[in-house]
Amino acid sequence: MNFALYIAKRYLFSKSKNNAINIITGIASMGIIVGTLALFVVLSVFSGLRDFSLSFTNTIDPDLKVTPIQGKSFFISTKQENQITAIKGIVSYSKVAEERVLFFFDGKEQVTYLKGVDKNYYKINAVSKSLYNGNWLRYNTAEVVVGYGISQKLSLGLFDFNNAFEVYVPRKGKAVIESEAEAFNKSVLIPVGIYAISEDLDSKYVFSDLRLAQDLLEYKKNQISSIEIKTVPNFNEAEIIDDLKAVLTNKVEIKNRAQLNATLYKMLNTENIAVYLIFTLVIIIALFNLIGALIMMILDKRPNLKTLYNLGSEIKDLKKIFLLQGSLLTIIGGIIGLGVGIIVVVIQEQYELIMITESLAYPVVFTFQNVLIVMGTIITLGIISSLIASSRVTKKLLN
Repeated sequence: MNFALYIAKRYLFSKSKNNAINIITGIASMGIIVGTLALFVVLSVFSGLRDFSLSFTNTIDPDLKVTPIQGKSFFISTKQENQITAIKGIVSYSKVAEERVLFFFDGKEQVTYLKGVDKNYYKINAVSKSLYNGNWLRYNTAEVVVGYGISQKLSLGLFDFNNAFEVYVPRKGKAVIESEAEAFNKSVLIPVGIYAISEDLDSKYVFSDLRLAQDLLEYKKNQISSIEIKTVPNFNEAEIIDDLKAVLTNKVEIKNRAQLNATLYKMLNTENIAVYLIFTLVIIIALFNLIGALIMMILDKRPNLKTLYNLGSEIKDLKKIFLLQGSLLTIIGGIIGLGVGIIVVVIQEQYELIMITESLAYPVVFTFQNVLIVMGTIITLGIISSLIASSRVTKKLLN
């Protein structure tokens, strides 16, 4: 057995005659355990909050979205549609016509997005499963599904035949406008459903049939605002994007879900890094106890070290003893803290013991990525702390 490792294990698992050293070592061990536990639980909680926050946008955003590089619309031919269908990795796609327009109901008005979708739209995302009331629209009709926020602002209910729910879209052209009919394309809509996802999204969209939106926007049959695509999970995204650009002759911009919500993802990533750094600082402070315990151990074992030195051991081997002792203490404490943290996170994930509200449990997610991050952090900092402490073993100290 390696000489330094053997001595380090003896020092680690045997009690010192000095009770102060035993107490300080115990405090250092508890600091490592609690610090590791806290870091893992916090990262798991933040992973849960991240997934919870993204679940709202994931409900309405596609895996990939194709938009024109210039202008608000582009044309797609039947041949291109067939080529898109044949691209490996694409599950389904939906054509969309979208624009900000004016909605009017019972003396109240609201400017928001009219989003015309085709019959494949329900395959792309789960909006049709997020209905607060009513049903999803039928295609080739004037039926629409509105957000809960829009329905509140307009005091809009479903199937209200006493008051018309109207949409006004500015007409194209620069001719002199002499009447409302010449200024706007107008249609009476029939609200049949109300969706509820989040406060922002509930005030953003009114979903209609694609053909109805195209008529209001004065689009041609093959003219659309975007294509929303659902892909095979874990498929090579870059390969799909390259194939799409080849089919659409590079006149479009293709964004994935993270790029569509770049600000949100950046904010969440920044918060994640900040939380990680804060709790890493807590561990660093806790490891000062480890440095102190190792230095006191060095001073306590100085006669033994002098004997080993006189028997032929080199200074670097004596330093290695305390480097290994501190590293082993850190690894063992980290494993214990991580084990307790995993148990806490899994229990919360499975049984939802801690609640935010009566119906919403505090979100946590167990991931192996967090396990690796925590163990990597605690081992790295433990080795650095042990190196600092073991550097106190010098010839001057032994003499």
